[in-house]
Amino acid sequence: MDRARAIVKLTDAAMPLDSRAQKKIDIVEVAPGLGIIIVGPSRLLQKVQGLRLVEVAPMRFLLTIPPGTSVDSFELAIMDLLEDGESKEDWEISTLTQLRDLIRALRREGKLMKAEMLFIDTRAPGHNIRQAISAGTRV
Repeated sequence: MDRARAIVKLTDAAMPLDSRAQKKIDIVEVAPGLGIIIVGPSRLLQKVQGLRLVEVAPMRFLLTIPPGTSVDSFELAIMDLLEDGESKEDWEISTLTQLRDLIRALRREGKLMKAEMLFIDTRAPGHNIRQAISAGTRV
């Protein structure tokens, strides 16, 4: 499966036709046998140090953690958020609980792994990266 198809597949899966049917946590298969975790919006998840919520479709986010961050420390951060009781909102608590349970189950089964992605700082001064790429010039 090429990257373009994987992105389209991810976007389609992340955007259900009925917003009420949208899952809080979802696993989207991006290649045969390889899935990624997608979450809905979460104010509390934004408080996890180093965690980035990358919006891949409206209200659907890919989780990224910095290199060197262990899955265990991410799982512990989610547990801390739940224990701190900062939110009384059912949506937030349910999202964090589902994410914690999913990560725990996948980790215990040996099915959870990390991979690196390439990101580009689009705020850097200088070239307009998108224009340079579409013009075929070097960035």
